[in-house]
Amino acid sequence: MTHAIQVRGLTKRYGDVEAVAGLDLDIKRGEVFAILGPNGAGKSTTVEILEGYRKRDAGEVSVLGVDPGRPTREWRSRVGIVAQTMEDAPELSVRETVRHFAAYYPDPKDPDEVIAQVGLTESANKRIRQLSGGQRRRVDVALGVIGRPELLFLDEPTTGFDPEARRNFWELIEGLAHDGTTIVLTTHYLEEAETLADRVAVIARGRIVAEGDPATLGGRATAKARVNWSEGSVETDTPTKTVLELTRRYDGEVPELTVTRPTLEDIYLRLIEPS
Repeated sequence: MTHAIQVRGLTKRYGDVEAVAGLDLDIKRGEVFAILGPNGAGKSTTVEILEGYRKRDAGEVSVLGVDPGRPTREWRSRVGIVAQTMEDAPELSVRETVRHFAAYYPDPKDPDEVIAQVGLTESANKRIRQLSGGQRRRVDVALGVIGRPELLFLDEPTTGFDPEARRNFWELIEGLAHDGTTIVLTTHYLEEAETLADRVAVIARGRIVAEGDPATLGGRATAKARVNWSEGSVETDTPTKTVLELTRRYDGEVPELTVTRPTLEDIYLRLIEPS
């Protein structure tokens, strides 16, 4: 299979509300795919259906070649999930926790290797209750990958992290992706999606309104550039020409010159505006 996930016409209603409205989606094996969208857009419902934890009303869904609406134990062992909030046993140590979860899988990784992979070797004998928030999140990831998943779902993995902890966590995810794990990431941090994702989909009003490389999403790469300098600002399709004209005007050095194109956040906010 070239695709880890294929979805056609996915629909889910809650009473009179259509949370997911005929959504189509393709996620390739081995890629990091970010799903973005405001609260209530249908993002969480879609992911829960893909994980096999919520029933759909209509549509076709294939995850690793299996319908998640009819999950098997073997299929579950191929999928890792790091939910936004996870229960833990605070009195167990990191090593005890990881070893306990390893026993659920037919061919788990070595617990000590996984603990090292997530950067917790020095904390392996600490009780879960003694860990910082960032360290606990690393335990969550360890539990998500202990079964050698082909596909890993990460739901808001760095919520509450300080900038340094978030950067360290990104390095961990990049390492998993380098090893060939397909990763589906949901996040409200657009910088996180831009750093980690090969492709991004924006969900609004139960549908995908844009999909593609973060650098080109929604026409970002071809959008007008904004040229700013100390005495003015202009949007233009030819920023190089504008800068050359300014260079001549100022005899070589343009004061406070900047040239920018729309950020991913700019594009995202435009895409989720009510139609």
